[in-house]
Amino acid sequence: MRREAFAFAREFPAAPPSELRVDRHYLLCASRGALRLEAQGKVWLLPPARAALIAAGEPIQVAIPQPVTTSSVLFDPVFAPEPPASLTVFDLTPLARALVTECVEWPDAEAPLPPYARSMFGALAAVAWRLAEHPSPVSVPAGQSPELRRALALTGDGLAEELRFADIAREVGLVPRSLARRFDDECAMTWSAVLRRMRVLRAIERLATSEDSVTTIAHAVGYTSLSAFNLAFRDLTGRTPTQYRSTFRP
Repeated sequence: MRREAFAFAREFPAAPPSELRVDRHYLLCASRGALRLEAQGKVWLLPPARAALIAAGEPIQVAIPQPVTTSSVLFDPVFAPEPPASLTVFDLTPLARALVTECVEWPDAEAPLPPYARSMFGALAAVAWRLAEHPSPVSVPAGQSPELRRALALTGDGLAEELRFADIAREVGLVPRSLARRFDDECAMTWSAVLRRMRVLRAIERLATSEDSVTTIAHAVGYTSLSAFNLAFRDLTGRTPTQYRSTFRP
C-alpha cells in the first residue's frame, strides 16, 4: 500500500547539478548549508529555514555547492492538492518547522500512516501550501540562449571583481546592445539588476555556509561599501544580512 505521505532527513555531500523528478509533491527544506535549484528559467537559492515546494513530476536541477543537511517530505497527489506553482521557494514559519520535525518520524513504509501521523502531514500540507502563496524573491534568471547562459555564468564567476558589461558582451561574442536585448527578452531585467541579485544570492550562500563576518562577505561578493551592500540586501530580502543570518537557526 502506498503511504499518503512520508519524510526523512539526510546529509548530502557537495555535488554538481543533477535532475530531480519524483511522482509526489515534494517539500524540500534545508537545515544546514544551501542548495541551488533551477527550473523554468530561474535559479533559486535554498538556504536554511527556507523550503521549496515542487509539484509532482516537475523536473528541476539541483546543485549542492557545499555539504548540506535537508529534510524532505513527500505527499501523494491524492492526499495533498496541486501546489500553487510548479516550484516555489518560501520562508518557513516556526509552526512549519515544528511540523516538519514531527513528520520526519514517519519514513516510507508499506504500513499505512497512523491517525496521528496522518493529521500531522495534513497540517503540514495546509501550512506549506499557504506559505507557498508568498514566494521568496531570492532568485535569478537562468537564461535560455547559449549566449545569455554564458553571460550569466561569466557574471557569476566574477562577482568579486569590478565587472564591465562590455567585457561580458565581448566574451560571449555579442555587441553590448545585442546582449542588453537578450537580458530584456529572456530575463525581463537589465544586466545590472541581475548582477545585484547574484551578489545578494552569493552573500546569502556565504552567510549560510560560513562564519565569515558580514563585512568579509560584502567584499567577497564585490561590494566595497558595507552600506551599499546592506541596502541591496535589504531591498531584495527585506532584512539586513545579520537579521537574515539569524533566521537560519530556530
